[in-house]
Amino acid sequence: MRWMWIDNILEYERGERLVAIKNVSLAEEHLHDHFPAEGDLHAQPIMPTSLIIEGMAQSAGILVGAYNDFREKVLLAKVIKAEVTEDVSHGETIRYSATIARMNPQGASTRGEVAVLRHAGPNAGEWKAIGQVDLMFSHLDNNLQGLEFPEENFVFSENFRTLLESAGLGHLAETAVTT
Repeated sequence: MRWMWIDNILEYERGERLVAIKNVSLAEEHLHDHFPAEGDLHAQPIMPTSLIIEGMAQSAGILVGAYNDFREKVLLAKVIKAEVTEDVSHGETIRYSATIARMNPQGASTRGEVAVLRHAGPNAGEWKAIGQVDLMFSHLDNNLQGLEFPEENFVFSENFRTLLESAGLGHLAETAVTT
């Protein structure tokens, strides 16, 4: 995976839940395009909702992949529900809380809550739920038997290994084959 939309894993319960965060910064180029100043309007740099959903997909994907020690190729198959009710801007922190709703040899479904921590303003320092992202994942090898895929786990990169190790989950990274 080329771009990481999570910065750290805060909590992990094997087969149950994973909590990750993303610190949104003006150093991220995509914020400057979403939305730039135009005419008399000031710039409004916000995190695109599609990238918030991708952050949840990465968080939930780690949870699903870790269930079987990353021995299976896990692929996002479907966004069941995606609702984000507020914008997230620079200087704020996103929290992704993913739980497994169902797991079987064909795949998994997850439920996710998105929350934001604002560091300024009237509710500074308080987490506020701003969305729900429910996803479905496929265990590619089990669902497309007879087709050949590369042996390496094509979504697991050195960045993922670093993320897992920094969260104290390096033992999970040891079993995964990286690209």
